[in-house]
Amino acid sequence: MDWLEGINAAVTVCDAEGTILYMNDRSGQVFKDDGGKDLIGTSLFGCHPEPALAKLKDLLRSGSTNVYTIEKNGVRKLIYQAPWTHESVVGGMIEISIELPADMHHFIRT
Repeated sequence: MDWLEGINAAVTVCDAEGTILYMNDRSGQVFKDDGGKDLIGTSLFGCHPEPALAKLKDLLRSGSTNVYTIEKNGVRKLIYQAPWTHESVVGGMIEISIELPADMHHFIRT
């Protein structure tokens, strides 16, 4: 997954029990105050307060996708949380966090 190190997005992957399996460098930077890449091998469940914790557990159980935007300290981000599967069984979840430019264009295609 070396190519994931070169993108300007935070990528975090966990297994079906919520254990962090992978963080690219950007994810390590985003979560540096929480331990950065030292979080690999620990549980995501300890990093999320309610109601986010319940949502995370539901995503892992149901295999559904959660997509939303946030703004923190004037920075807007797109958060994409989706299951990864192996032989049609949910193996865990991937979260991709992408900073959105303030002047981002939106196009409607026909």
